[in-house]
Amino acid sequence: MAYATIEQLNEKLGRTPVNAQQLLDRASRDVDRALLCAIYDPDDQDVTDARREATLEQVAANLDAGNVTGNGGGRAGGFTIGRLSVQASSDPQDRPVKIGSLWEQAWTILQGAGLTGHGPQSR
Repeated sequence: MAYATIEQLNEKLGRTPVNAQQLLDRASRDVDRALLCAIYDPDDQDVTDARREATLEQVAANLDAGNVTGNGGGRAGGFTIGRLSVQASSDPQDRPVKIGSLWEQAWTILQGAGLTGHGPQSR
């Protein structure tokens, strides 16, 4: 189940992608992966809001990076042929940043809600 609705995605993007539900489902799974070891109350409204906003940011960043399926990949950053290497951009600010499986803005939202930085726990 996705953490955000198609209507919320439309508000965020100003448009509705044809595969909006697929994008939301996959972005929600990315958020779940980032929260794998987190301990939180799933009924807490702040947690619900953070998961929703992180999901929306994940979809938006995926689309900005050329990932129209939400299934990884995207625009190539460059290529190498033999000893020749060509990069798409030399400006590091042009490159999207990922933290694990999440884009930076999605991660920052979860981090602000105290949902990141948890490691596995044992007794």
